[in-house]
Amino acid sequence: MSNEFLELKLRSELATNLSEIGFNEMTPIQAGSLPTILSGKDIVGQAKTGSGKTAAFGLGILNSLDIKNIDTQALILCPTRELAEQVSTELRKLARMMSNVKILTITGGVGYHHQESSLDHGAHIIVGTPGRVAKLIGSKYILLDYIKTLVLDEADRLLDMGFFDEIMGIERQLSLDRQTMLFSATFPDEILDLSKRIQKDVEQIIVDSQHEEGNIEQYFYELGSHKDKNDALLKVLGKYNPARIIIFCKTKVITDNLSTFLQKNNILAASIHGDIDQNDRTKILTRFSNQSLSILVATDVAARGIDIKDLDAVLNYDLPTDGEDYVHRIGRTGRAGKKGLAFSFFVAAEQYKIDQIQELVMDNCTISSIDSVGDGLVYSATPPMDTIFISGGKKDKIRPGDILGALVKEALLEPSDVGDITILSIVTYVAIKKESSHQAITKLSEGRIKNRHFRVGLVT
Repeated sequence: MSNEFLELKLRSELATNLSEIGFNEMTPIQAGSLPTILSGKDIVGQAKTGSGKTAAFGLGILNSLDIKNIDTQALILCPTRELAEQVSTELRKLARMMSNVKILTITGGVGYHHQESSLDHGAHIIVGTPGRVAKLIGSKYILLDYIKTLVLDEADRLLDMGFFDEIMGIERQLSLDRQTMLFSATFPDEILDLSKRIQKDVEQIIVDSQHEEGNIEQYFYELGSHKDKNDALLKVLGKYNPARIIIFCKTKVITDNLSTFLQKNNILAASIHGDIDQNDRTKILTRFSNQSLSILVATDVAARGIDIKDLDAVLNYDLPTDGEDYVHRIGRTGRAGKKGLAFSFFVAAEQYKIDQIQELVMDNCTISSIDSVGDGLVYSATPPMDTIFISGGKKDKIRPGDILGALVKEALLEPSDVGDITILSIVTYVAIKKESSHQAITKLSEGRIKNRHFRVGLVT
């Protein structure tokens, strides 16, 4: 079986866009599932976060979408708001050469009135959390008559979080003549039972898409004191020059102080934690995902639900409390067959934590003094993209195709100069190659999008 997207029977807009954004070869879960998905059959897929499963079910949905019919045709249920937002962003990226595809994210944390207003204008695809989706179905703002695809993403987490009743309540109202796709990291009895209840003639696609043994090089550096961490960090960054790295800290104060320290050393860094408001959090994560921010400094709680593709490295500025948390942290890099780096700082009193970690992770680990890294190396990685903002969004009925069209026609950019397009309620963020961002801002400020003028600027 070929693992190239061009071998699939995809509509031309999808095939062209995949080539433009550099999606040429399929990941194992995509190669294993897409032929079945495109045939319309039900599947249960085993896939970890970061394996490419969103593109698998997303391409299937978009390929069969009737764009002229604005009724909701696909419903994707996710366990968390962060995952729902990421899935929506990925779908918009896949659909950016298809005109007038409307994708809505329906989760908690957003006012009902705003979501009801958005639903009044219709949506081809709804991505949401079960609780909020169920409530809006109950109030008749989400209509299920034309839904032909149901996706349960990270189904094991959906069940762990207690959403079984909501899922079954939604499923009972859907047509039996539909395609149901269920993706799960594991196949416990509860998942197999759920599949029997809501699927028919199902095909199982089992792919071990966690990082393979040896994909992550792990370095543990012993420090004389916790006060040595900042100097140690500059040494590690200078030696390895990761393009993008997440640094984990144990408190909000440490994340802010460390981010400020890096900025004073002319390194593009930003912190996220529980006190960062949602708008700023979205802006920071968008820049990091867009490859226009080098370093994200985060607490464990703030980092939940974050999935960054092609993350070069993670660094444990503070060791986690147990080995399982360590494995979870480093698992954000070295995904989909790619190599990753994991660095950790510790002092002598924390040796017991290192012993605990080594019981879980036995491969490819190096433990040494920070002095072995050497001096004099300077971190020189520069983000390849800038993120620009456009003062219009979903309320202005702006879609990815509108933005891409304006950048090509008004700003005279090549489609390959444009990265992720993130459309929010009243603002849109667009990743642009750094050498083209000034041209994009100037031309879009002078021109029009959907026959309207919008403010355009650089996100910093």
